[in-house]
Amino acid sequence: MVENPSSTAPSQPSGPDPELFDKVVNLCKRRGFVYPSAEIYGGFRSTYDYGPLGSLMLRNVKDAWWRSMVQLRHDVVGLDAAILSPPQVWEASGHLANFSDPLVDCTNCKTRHRQDNLDDPNKCPSCGKSGTFTEARAFNLMFKTHAGPIEGAGAEVYLRPETAQGMFINFKNIINTTRKRPPFGIAQIGKSFRNEITPGNFVFRTREFEQMELEFFVHPDESQQWYEYWLKERFDWYLDHGIPEDKLMLRPHDDDELSHYSSGTSDVEFMFPWGWGELEGIANRGDYDLTQHSEHAGEKLEYFDQANNERYTPHVIEPAAGATRSMMAFLMAAYDEEIVNDDTRTVLRLDPRLAPYKVAVLPLSKKDTLQPLAHEILGMLQPHYMTEYDETQAIGRRYRRQDEIGTPLCVTVDFESLDDNAVTVRDRDTMEQDRVAVAGLVDHIASKLGF
Repeated sequence: MVENPSSTAPSQPSGPDPELFDKVVNLCKRRGFVYPSAEIYGGFRSTYDYGPLGSLMLRNVKDAWWRSMVQLRHDVVGLDAAILSPPQVWEASGHLANFSDPLVDCTNCKTRHRQDNLDDPNKCPSCGKSGTFTEARAFNLMFKTHAGPIEGAGAEVYLRPETAQGMFINFKNIINTTRKRPPFGIAQIGKSFRNEITPGNFVFRTREFEQMELEFFVHPDESQQWYEYWLKERFDWYLDHGIPEDKLMLRPHDDDELSHYSSGTSDVEFMFPWGWGELEGIANRGDYDLTQHSEHAGEKLEYFDQANNERYTPHVIEPAAGATRSMMAFLMAAYDEEIVNDDTRTVLRLDPRLAPYKVAVLPLSKKDTLQPLAHEILGMLQPHYMTEYDETQAIGRRYRRQDEIGTPLCVTVDFESLDDNAVTVRDRDTMEQDRVAVAGLVDHIASKLGF
């Protein structure tokens, strides 16, 4: 099949692109990236299930983060801390007292809103009425539940609103068991839960989400240089994994945005269809967290440097990214349309490391004569790459389907393959095709993908 683009792929606009939102959301549902949760029961607001393709891509995003933050470094170790925590943890961290948003109710249409997110603090965006809001009240964002058979104050526990505290309260354990010394980090990927008043924008703001966080412990005198180091590292990570530089910015927080313990915080932001939105925050948290837990738990969370005979409480640099937000940004940055043979070709130009499937094996025909070789090639590739097998519909339609889900390479098994023991390898982005001997197929794919 010859594919000739009659126009080059259009470059994405540098500003917001509202139409892109609907296109990506529709593709996610239609192709199995993301489904509304409990859809057969009418759905459950702000919760989503990641389908066959979405679960693969989300895993790839997390694996890419883990590889760069842990596997390729000697100064970071991993942790998988508990989701449930007792109130003492959140009292020490300040979440019980301070982790809240200002909530107002509209007495006319009964909707609830975050007061600080309203364009007009006196006008309801749902019904348009003015002067119908109740007095603002603090709404704590943590989910509370009970542990044990009896409900009561003594049985209250909380679902973590962030993964960070599990790393702080394990600081002493990790120092003792790994013999790491500052500068070093603790990395964690896991679920967090926030009872958001106004979730929205698809998977951008949800009540259940996944975070990828690093707590990097440093000598107090070195905190600023490490803060600047992580700003560059994290910004470059998104560039390296396929987001164009004109779709990213590093935005320092203004003084009135900073947490009371932060001497500096910056957000990596992405140009979403509705405007700039946060992908990741990098904060210089000082010694606030270790000091708080030390005081509340009665445990010294310090480091003793024998070489310099110095005891100190490390400062912490925290890069905290959203896994689900990052996946959404990678999808939106990769979405493209172009005209090929007078038809619109939709293609996800995902970095191969993030693509759900790396290769698709496509026998030209469903006839039994091609299936044995096609299955043999499938079995050859599966130990190396996540591989899809598809033998339904015309080959052109199958190419388009693989383009739309971001598969970098397609391997077509045709009737000539039975004679020359070779297959056709098609590139997603260029649509160019190479004839490759089956014996050298794995090496050829590795050279094309880069891994």
